[in-house]
Amino acid sequence: MNIKTYKYDVAVIGGGPAGLTAALAAARHGSKVIIIERNDYLGGNAVSGLPFLGFLDKQGRQVVGGIAQEMIDALAEINMSPGHNRCPLHNSVTIFHPDMFKVIAMEKCQEAGIHILLHSELVDVNVTNRHITQIAAMGKGMRIHVEASVFIDGSGDGDMAYLAGCSYEMGQPDTGIMQPPTLMFSLGGFEEDKFFKYLDEHPEDLQPSESMQVSKGYNTAYFKSHPSYVFLGLRSRLAKLREEGKNPLTRYTLIYINSVNPGQIYINTTRILNFDGTDLEEFTRGAFVGMKQIMELTSLLKNEIPGFENCFILSINPTIGIRETRRFSGVKRLTIEDVVKERIPLDTIALGSYKIDIHSGLDDSTMLTDLEGPYGIPLGCIISNEIDGLLFSGRHISMDALALGSVRVMPTCMAIGEAAGVCAALAVECGVLPSQVPYEEVVNQLKKDKAILSI
Repeated sequence: MNIKTYKYDVAVIGGGPAGLTAALAAARHGSKVIIIERNDYLGGNAVSGLPFLGFLDKQGRQVVGGIAQEMIDALAEINMSPGHNRCPLHNSVTIFHPDMFKVIAMEKCQEAGIHILLHSELVDVNVTNRHITQIAAMGKGMRIHVEASVFIDGSGDGDMAYLAGCSYEMGQPDTGIMQPPTLMFSLGGFEEDKFFKYLDEHPEDLQPSESMQVSKGYNTAYFKSHPSYVFLGLRSRLAKLREEGKNPLTRYTLIYINSVNPGQIYINTTRILNFDGTDLEEFTRGAFVGMKQIMELTSLLKNEIPGFENCFILSINPTIGIRETRRFSGVKRLTIEDVVKERIPLDTIALGSYKIDIHSGLDDSTMLTDLEGPYGIPLGCIISNEIDGLLFSGRHISMDALALGSVRVMPTCMAIGEAAGVCAALAVECGVLPSQVPYEEVVNQLKKDKAILSI
């Protein structure tokens, strides 16, 4: 077997939104960085067609800046994103071209001097005296050994933390079931004007679930006002079709995201119930169930919903989009009480403001609860309290399951990632552990880098 060994200041596992920003921040502040990604691209769920939710709070105030905003600015410069749009349902929506996000992510990493390894899956973590001494990844028959001063787990599922033996929690408090994943896909040939005309004639299909809090103005006038929008509705029509035996799905809500490409939309409707995103067998089942739902939903829309008659499948996302898996133990823990009481402590390294959005893993229901303003995510939530030199970046940070319902959106995870990268670089520079870096230094550097830490 071909084996290569590398030594870096900072090693980042996962090149999704949270891992990407962590790597960029660490490299820009002087660290020698490697990023290991299992896919053949950087970006993770940011390249699935999902929009960015959570750049703005309910009041329209921007709560995420820094590298996340830099990415949108770069996309806007080439007309691949129309920017942020306030939303009566989601607070804000920011659409962008997913493939161009891939390109810009790669370019920025190369500019920062980051060593990128794609097609590489983490397979082993060696721990001695509470410290990761080496990790191993494999791809194409090659085994890669990496030593580093600081390791950042940006895998989403916390794969590195798991292999290191860290404690974790999974599942919602009432059921123990995790939020279900979605297999995203895109349709071409969508006739927006025809669909909007149908909605104007059937306003009952603009009503989301009773468990969702929606401000006034979620209507076709809003959809027409700005290209960054997400449609969520058709509950009345889909329920009626179910009664008539024409809807084979158990879902009564269509969710689609508008695109920068005319006639193209991204569908976020498939739901794979009772799913465990840490189980390989489940991924195989999920792929089959997701594709079956895609075919059934596409046929249903073409046959029954005005504006979809000429639609065709343009693409199916290569990976299932996971909402929830492991959450690890940190120096601090973010709770739902911190979120709803909008606490912003002195050691805040990122703000969150997206609604508490919890999809049921058992049925079609979704709880979407308003937050009036932002809350702060403390530095200690991204620092492992069990493994020295290990930082968490993304939806597996130290928090409870209900707080995850808000934190898990991509802009918030990107802000968390940037903080992890800054903390790692400061630790390397000073020759200390991340837990020994004064929070004031992390906070001050993030502010210099245009992160938003207060309103």
